[in-house]
Amino acid sequence: MNLYVGNLNYKVRESDLREVMEEYGTVDSVRIITDRETRRSKGFAFIEMPDSAEASNAINALNGAEYGGRPMVVKEALPKN
Repeated sequence: MNLYVGNLNYKVRESDLREVMEEYGTVDSVRIITDRETRRSKGFAFIEMPDSAEASNAINALNGAEYGGRPMVVKEALPKN
């Protein structure tokens, strides 16, 4: 399942986010989206978790939880058009 994680602190790194998500299961990939020109984080990421049950547990536990001083938004990512 592909997850959207938003409202991230701009200082959060992919390795930090992977560590948090791995508490809920296997993580295939973590990709923090950055601005092309400045390379600065845009404050959101996409995380791929192969097990839907583990991904659902992560959504339930982390959506609204404070991380890096900000409440995270964690939900299933919408398909790309």
